[in-house]
Amino acid sequence: MLERDVEAWLVVETARRGGIAYKFTSPARRSVPDRLVLLRIPEDDRAVVAKYVSFVEAKAPGKKATAAQEREHERLRDLGYEVCVMDSKVWPEEGTR
Repeated sequence: MLERDVEAWLVVETARRGGIAYKFTSPARRSVPDRLVLLRIPEDDRAVVAKYVSFVEAKAPGKKATAAQEREHERLRDLGYEVCVMDSKVWPEEGTR
């Protein structure tokens, strides 16, 4: 069995469980894991998770996320994750993401 077979199985199994398995790369950092697996967060746990995990789309001042980016943000929000679009050097307040 090859690594790609294991990874392909992981993607399918994550989707079967209602989640997303993003391919994860970090050009500035070597040896990062291959996939970021995101499963649905139970409603009661979302506030706790939001204290430690959020997704941020950085934009130039006044710029907005594209329609494709907004669709992806909604996929993440549907799983219970916080997503914000940031166009300034101001840390987003809790609950505004």
